[in-house]
Amino acid sequence: MTPEPHLQAGAAVKAADRAHVFHSWSAQELIDPLAVAGAEGSYFWDYEGKRYLDLASGLVYTNIGYQHPKVVAAIQEQAGRMTTFAPAFAVEARSEAARLIAERTPGDLDKIFFTNGGADAVEHAVRMARLHTGRPKVLSTYRSYHGGTQQAVNLTGDPRRWASDSGTAGVVHFWGPFLYRSRFYAETEEQECARALEHLETTIAFEGPASVAAIVLETVPGTAGIMMPPAGYLAGVREICDKYGIVFVLDEVMAGFGRTGTWFAADLYDVVPDLMTFAKGVNSGYVPLGGVAISAKIAETFAERPYPGGLTYSGHPLACAAAVATINVMAEEGIVEHAARLGAEVVEPALRELAERHPSVGEVRGTGMFWALELVKNRQTREPLVPYNATGQAATPMSAFAASAKSHGVWPFVNMNRTHVVPPCNISEAELKEGLAVLDTALSVADEYTE
Repeated sequence: MTPEPHLQAGAAVKAADRAHVFHSWSAQELIDPLAVAGAEGSYFWDYEGKRYLDLASGLVYTNIGYQHPKVVAAIQEQAGRMTTFAPAFAVEARSEAARLIAERTPGDLDKIFFTNGGADAVEHAVRMARLHTGRPKVLSTYRSYHGGTQQAVNLTGDPRRWASDSGTAGVVHFWGPFLYRSRFYAETEEQECARALEHLETTIAFEGPASVAAIVLETVPGTAGIMMPPAGYLAGVREICDKYGIVFVLDEVMAGFGRTGTWFAADLYDVVPDLMTFAKGVNSGYVPLGGVAISAKIAETFAERPYPGGLTYSGHPLACAAAVATINVMAEEGIVEHAARLGAEVVEPALRELAERHPSVGEVRGTGMFWALELVKNRQTREPLVPYNATGQAATPMSAFAASAKSHGVWPFVNMNRTHVVPPCNISEAELKEGLAVLDTALSVADEYTE
């Protein structure tokens, strides 16, 4: 569709935003939010009538795109029947959402605790692990993101943690595998895997195994750069957890529900955690929803002992109805399989071809509709295109890259030295190729800053 411009309405929206909305992760006077007039499928548009292909899927959650008619209809139908109800009751939408999720989670993760989003899902997973084990410490990796609430942001292994890190959250960070920027002087994936596992087990030994409640990992780290774990790593972590009685938590908030071309990224590695968090793609973000999938072993801890946690909107009927419709749509339309096919047949070949031609691309990695390009100033030295946690003038190369993509009608997901290619999982092949062509143009801008 070709959206019509509505400049006066857009100005009013922007003025109200600037006067009253306090934006996350931002210096309020230094931002200029785009006023969005509408969205449909893989696109959204502003009040000037300019349309953007969303290569960011919102914040990596519109896995079935914007305004899918079947999900919109399900929300409308649920609102007409039962808009809301307290979480202590059995409600059809809640029960059915839990059943559909449990059918798709790996192993015996058959109990579902609903939350309002991913961060509080991580909070509750950690609480469950600590209560189950009676231990205080939780381990997580550098180069990770787990959410903005207090425990979740302390688990996070990037600069967003720093301002909130009081050193009292009981979190210990360690290095996960990432061969391109190895902390273990590895030369092969096999070496990286073995040395990363040795490093983790040594960390546990020096922290005291009897003090460690859980290891929390993103199955595939998302915001930090879509770093696919090497073969054997997650299985190795599972073995370490079993050896020391540690709860293994996989964070699938970003990677889950089709993003990796499988229902969950854990399916790629044939690994079953004790707890698994989810959100985002469970209902394409149409109504806020997250949760924790719980194994039989952890659930048994709370069979006759009350779980000391809950939320007013746990399993909200509108959110759960959206989840039921989303999961059914994904199954009926083969969206998970579609994401896997396009990833293998279109995205990967195209990105590798771009990497050959653009000196700013250091590495291509990903799967399904979950990809990242590592941008560098120098391929030989692998010096990042901008310094770690760069802001202002120091971030100019990445800002110029993003501005070029937007000027050509593509909205990118950019984080530090990486651009992510994370479109809706049901994007058409033609739309995808359109976005990749714009990415080609924007990389030429990044190339200007290389050595």
